[in-house]
Amino acid sequence: MENTRQQKIARQIQKDISEIFIREAAPLLRGAMVSVTAVRMSPDLGYARIYVSVFPFAAGAEVMKTLEQNNWMIRKALGSRIRNQLKSLPELSFFLDDSLEYVENIDNLLKE
Repeated sequence: MENTRQQKIARQIQKDISEIFIREAAPLLRGAMVSVTAVRMSPDLGYARIYVSVFPFAAGAEVMKTLEQNNWMIRKALGSRIRNQLKSLPELSFFLDDSLEYVENIDNLLKE
């Protein structure tokens, strides 16, 4: 169960990472649409688990590899945005959220 502080920081990081994907990391994503679906913070605010959804689904593995390789750049851009709100910048870990793909698969099965 997350406390209120963790939830506020998670919402702010989700908003800022989304802006970073739109403005600064767009060339890295090579035309894939990446959405931040959720952010989970550790109790000490030292780690952030960022769940992303990728469209088209086939580009998911490539986008995740790119995000991990450029983690430092995304973390630096995030740091410049939230430097006045946190003492230390959390470590970022990206995870693929495949719930939309799962929903589409179920929908296709029901149509058959």
